[in-house]
Amino acid sequence: MYGPRGAMLGSGGVSDGYEVGSKRQRMMESNPYFAVSSGTGNLPYGYAGGFQPPPFPVVRLRGLPFNCTDIDILKFFAGLTIVDVLLVNKSGRFSGEAFVVFAGAMQVEFALQRDRQNMGRRYVEVFRCKKQDYYNAVAAEINYEGIYDNDYHGSSPPPSRSKRFSDKDQMEYTEILKMRGLPFQVTKSQIVEFFKDFNLIEDRVHIACRPDGKATGEAYVEFVSAEEAKRAMSKDKMTIGSRYVELFPSTPDEARRAESRSRQ
Repeated sequence: MYGPRGAMLGSGGVSDGYEVGSKRQRMMESNPYFAVSSGTGNLPYGYAGGFQPPPFPVVRLRGLPFNCTDIDILKFFAGLTIVDVLLVNKSGRFSGEAFVVFAGAMQVEFALQRDRQNMGRRYVEVFRCKKQDYYNAVAAEINYEGIYDNDYHGSSPPPSRSKRFSDKDQMEYTEILKMRGLPFQVTKSQIVEFFKDFNLIEDRVHIACRPDGKATGEAYVEFVSAEEAKRAMSKDKMTIGSRYVELFPSTPDEARRAESRSRQ
C-alpha cells in the first residue's frame, strides 16, 4: 500500500515481506503506544488509576536526501530499534521528511541526539512530534494512494507519482524564495554568487539563525519580482560548496517570522 517510501521494520531493520498496510494496522492494534480508548481497558498494566502512558515514541526527520530509503534511515539510527518508517510524499513527490517510530520513549531520546548529523552530504534535522502528526501522515498516504489505485483504469501502468505533480510548479510565487540545506558557515556573498545570473543583492538576503545565534541551514532571498524568483528556481538542488541546496517558494510573512525568531 505504501510502496518503497513507507515500510514497517522490526528490530532487525529489514522488511519481512508482509504487505505494509496490514502490517502497520496489526502493529497499531497490538502495541500499547497506539491504543486509542476512552476508558482504561486497553491501557498497559499500571497505567490505570490516573497514571499516564509514556509519550508516543515518534520523531520527525527533515532534510533527507531525495533518494533516501527506509534502509538509509535504519542505518542513520543504527543501534536503535525502529518499529515503523514513513517517508512523506506531498502530491506524489517525496518531501524530504519522514516519521520514525521507535520501540520506546528512551529510544526517542537517543534518536534526538543525532539531530543535524549527516546522511550522505546532507545534515538531517531530528525533532519531536506528536502521535497525531504521524497518524495524519499515514492517513494522507493512504488517501493519496487510494485516489490513484481506485481511479486509474488504463491499459498500461499509471505514471509514476513523481511525474503526476510537481509541487513547486503548482505553487503560487512571490518575490521570496526559501533556501534549505545550506552550509552552516554560508555567507550572504556566497548566496549572491549562487544566484549570480539573477537580480539579487546582499541586502535582500536573510540567513536564518536560532535564538542562540547558530545558523539553521536556511535562508530567505528577495528578488525584484515574482517572475524573477520563479526563474531562479532553476538553481533548485544545485550546490554551494559540497551541499546541494533546495529552493521553495515562500512569502514575505514567512521571511519576517524567520527573521523575528533569529532576533529572539
